[in-house]
Amino acid sequence: MTAYRLGIDVGGTNTDAVVLDDEDEPIAKTKTPTTEDISSGIVNALDDVLSESDVGADDLDSVMLGTTHATNAIAERRGLNEVGVLRLGAPATESIRPLLEWPDDLADAIGDNVAILDGGHEFDGRELNDLDEGQVREQIREFSDVDAFAVTSVFSPVRDDHEERVAELIREEISEDVPISLSSQIGSVGLLERENATTMNAALTSVAAEAAQAFLDAMEERDVDADLFFGQNDGTLMSVEYALEYPIFTVASGPSNSVRGAAYLSGIEDGIIVDVGGTTTDVGAVTDGFPRESSVAVEIGDVKTNFRMPDLISIGIGGGSHVAHDDDGVTVGPSSVGYRLTEDALSFGGATLTATDLEVSAGTIDIGTHTPDVDPETVKQARAYVRSEVERAVDRMKTSPEPVPVVVVGGGSILVPSDLEGASEVYKPSHYEVANAVGVAIAQVSGEVDRIYSLDDQSRDEALDDAKSEAVSKAVKAGADEGTVDIVDIEEVPLSYLPGNAVRMKVKAAGELDH
Repeated sequence: MTAYRLGIDVGGTNTDAVVLDDEDEPIAKTKTPTTEDISSGIVNALDDVLSESDVGADDLDSVMLGTTHATNAIAERRGLNEVGVLRLGAPATESIRPLLEWPDDLADAIGDNVAILDGGHEFDGRELNDLDEGQVREQIREFSDVDAFAVTSVFSPVRDDHEERVAELIREEISEDVPISLSSQIGSVGLLERENATTMNAALTSVAAEAAQAFLDAMEERDVDADLFFGQNDGTLMSVEYALEYPIFTVASGPSNSVRGAAYLSGIEDGIIVDVGGTTTDVGAVTDGFPRESSVAVEIGDVKTNFRMPDLISIGIGGGSHVAHDDDGVTVGPSSVGYRLTEDALSFGGATLTATDLEVSAGTIDIGTHTPDVDPETVKQARAYVRSEVERAVDRMKTSPEPVPVVVVGGGSILVPSDLEGASEVYKPSHYEVANAVGVAIAQVSGEVDRIYSLDDQSRDEALDDAKSEAVSKAVKAGADEGTVDIVDIEEVPLSYLPGNAVRMKVKAAGELDH
C-alpha cells in the first residue's frame, strides 16, 4: 500500500497543503485562505487536497505542519506565559540583569520576574560558584504564581548539572507539571542571547499547546490516524511532543520550509531562494539542500537570540501589498491586505490597489472578479520598485560577486521578473506556489549540538565523538529513526582567547522519520 505524506503550511495569508506519494512526488495541492482559528483553516486545506487526490484519510502515513503561530504570538504579545527567569551566575553576572534589552511591552507581557542566583561554571567545567539550594528554593517560592520557568546558567552548554538541579527543585517546590526551559537544551554559547532564547521558549509553552491542540483537533475531525510532526527552524521536523517542549524552534519554520521545498523542486542544492507570499518576500540561501544558518545573533520580536535560525532577509513586498504614490514615485508595501486579499483588492471588487491588481491589469494573471484599470506608468514604476528591492536582497544574501542560481517560489512569485541582476539563472519550478508545504512534507528530523570543549582533558577525536553522539541522540529524541541518522554538518572553531586549548564544536545530525 502506498504511504502518503501530507504537508501543511499555515501562513499569514494562505494555508497551503500538498500530498506526496511514496516517491515524494506531489499528486495534489491546494492554497486556501488562512482563518483566524488555525484549526478550521487546516481542515479546509485537508478537505481540498484529499478530494483532489482521491486519497483517503486512513491512507495518510504522516502529516507535517509548518506554522507561524509562535512568531505571531511574539509579534502581537498575545497568549504568552508569565515566566520566572532564573540566572545562575552571581556575583559575576550581576552587572546586566535578565531581560535588560527586551522591549518594555514584551517584558511586561511575560511578567518581568527575574532573579540572579549563585551558581554557574567556567568554560572548562570548573564551578564558577556553588549552587545555593536554599537560596534557589526561596526564590522559586517567590515566583510561585508564574506559569513557566526559564533557567540559564553560565556556560551550561559545557556543563548543565546546576540547571538540571534547579529544575528538580522547581518541580519539588511548585509542581511536577510546571513547564521548565533549560538554556543548555536551547541556545549556544553566549549567556545573554541564550537566556533570551530560553525565556522566549518558556513564554511560548501555552501558545505551543494551543497550536498543537488545533493540529490534533483538525486531524481528529477528519479521522486522520497518522504520525504528526511540526516543521522547525532549520528545515527539518520534530515530533508534536518535542514541539511542545521547544516551541521556540518553530518560529522560522515557514521560510525554512520554503527553502527546502524550493531546493527539492528545482534540484538546486546551492543558491538563493526567493519566497514571495501575500505579505512579505523572504530571501534565503540553500547550502547542500538545507537552509543556510545565520552566523550572527538573530532578533525575534526585537530580542537577540542565538539558537539555530536560517539566514534570511525579509522585505515587505507580497501579493497583497498596498501600492502607493509618494514624493519618490510608486512604492509597493510594506503594508498589506494579507488574508483579506479576496475581499479588499480591486480585482475582487474591493477598494485597495494591491500588487496583485497590477499584474491582473497588465494581463499576466487572470484571477478575481474584476479587471482593474491601472495606469500603465504606475504598473511600470511598481514593477521597477519590486525588481530593485528583490535584487538588493539577493545581492545581500550572496557570499561572492559571482552570479548564482535563484529559485523563485510562493503564491506571489508572479511579481518577480524572470531575469534578475546577479542571478546566473532564475528558476520557477513546478508546484512553486506550494513549495513551503512540499518542504515540510519531505523534511528529515535533526538534532544539533553547539558546545565548547577543552582539549587539555581529552583528545580532539574524543570531543568530536561526544558531540556527534549528542547530536544523534537529540535527532532521535525529536523523532528520527536511529538507524537512518547521519552527521550532515560539522563546524570546528579554535578559541584562542580562552585558556586550556579550547575549541567550539557545532555538529548537526539528520535522519528519516521513525514510524
